[in-house]
Amino acid sequence: MSAKELRAAVDGLRLVDHHVHGAMVRDPEGAEFEAGFSESPWAPPAGTTQLDSQLGFAVRRWCAPVLDLPPRADAAEYLARRRKLGAQETTRRFLAASGVGRFLVETGYRADQTLGPAEMAAVSGARASEIVRLESVAEAAAAGGVTAADFADRFASTLDEQARHAVALKSVIAYRYGLDFDPEPPSLGEVRHAAGQWLRRRETGEARLTDPVLLRHLLWTGVDRGLPLQFHVGYGDPDLTLHRCDPSLMTDFLGQIRDRQVPVMLLHGYPYHRTAGYLAHVFPHVYFDVGLAVNYTGARSRAVVAESLEVAPFGKVLFSSDAWGPAELHYLGAVLWRRAMASVLGEWVESGEWSSADAVRVAKMVGADNAKRVYRLEESP
Repeated sequence: MSAKELRAAVDGLRLVDHHVHGAMVRDPEGAEFEAGFSESPWAPPAGTTQLDSQLGFAVRRWCAPVLDLPPRADAAEYLARRRKLGAQETTRRFLAASGVGRFLVETGYRADQTLGPAEMAAVSGARASEIVRLESVAEAAAAGGVTAADFADRFASTLDEQARHAVALKSVIAYRYGLDFDPEPPSLGEVRHAAGQWLRRRETGEARLTDPVLLRHLLWTGVDRGLPLQFHVGYGDPDLTLHRCDPSLMTDFLGQIRDRQVPVMLLHGYPYHRTAGYLAHVFPHVYFDVGLAVNYTGARSRAVVAESLEVAPFGKVLFSSDAWGPAELHYLGAVLWRRAMASVLGEWVESGEWSSADAVRVAKMVGADNAKRVYRLEESP
C-alpha cells in the first residue's frame, strides 16, 4: 500500500468523536468569533489577533476551502464569507465535511449556546449521543431546592434521570479542585456537612460547586452507575492550575476503582499526554486521547499524535476533537488527526517497521472501533 493509498484509507474512516461539545447556535462576530480559538479570556497583544496561532493558521489553511475560499485565505475575507453563508450553512458544511459518523456530545458547558445531541445529528447527518457532566447535575439538583440531609439522594435521583440515555459521565474536578483529590469515598456524614456549607454559600450567590468532599461524592456516585467516566486532564483555560491537572495525581483513585470495571477516559491531556498514555498502559480500565491538543498544535499536531502512540496499547487510544463553539473546530480536529495519523503510520510502513494492513487496522481502532467497544455504541439506542 502506497502512502497515497494509506491516506485515502484514513480519510475514508467514519470517525467516532468520543468527546465533543455542540457547535455554536448563532453566528459569532469579530472578537467573539476569535475567542472561540483561544483558551485565554484575554485580548491578544496589540496588532495581532487570536488567529495568529497554530490553531488560527490551521483554520485559514484547512477550513477556508470548505467555505469555497482558497487555502490560507485572509482572515477578513474568511469572516466575510462565513457571514455571507450564515451560521446554519457554515455549521452544516463543517460537520458534514468532518467525516464523523457519531458525536458523543458533552452537554454540561454553556448548553444554551450550542447545539444539543439531536441537533448535532440533524445538522451533520451523523448519529449523536449524550455525555452528562456530574458537576452540572449537582448544581441543577441544588437549584431545585434541597436540604443538606437530602442532597445525596437528590443528586443520585437527578443523575439517574438526566443520564438515562447517556453513554458516559464526565467530571471537571480538575477545574473545580484538582486531580490531587483524596481517592477515598466520603462518608454520608461528610457529604451532609459539606452540602450544608455549600448550600449556605449558594444563598450568597456562590452557585459553583468546588467543595472537594462533594466533588469526590459525585465521582463515586458516578462510578456506581457503571458508565464510562471521562476526566478533563491537562491543558485548559486559566480557571485551572495546570500542575494539579497531571493525571498521575489520580493514580490512587484509579487503583481504587480498578476492579469496578468502569472505563476511565483521560481527555486531551497536553502536556501530560505521555503520562496519560502510561496510565492507559498499566491500568486495564484507563483510556486516553489527545483531542484538544490536536487542534491547538496545528501544524505541530503530527508530533502530538505520534507521542500518543508511544507506550499505550493501541486499543486504549481514542479520537476526539473536544470542539466547542465554532464548527471549524469540529472539522479541523478530524482533518488534523487524519493527516497526522496517515503521516506517522505511513512513515512506519515505509521504513518497514509496520505492515500497511496493521497501519489501517490501528487507524480504525483509534478512529472509531475503540470508542464503539468502550461506550457499547452498537448496543445504544
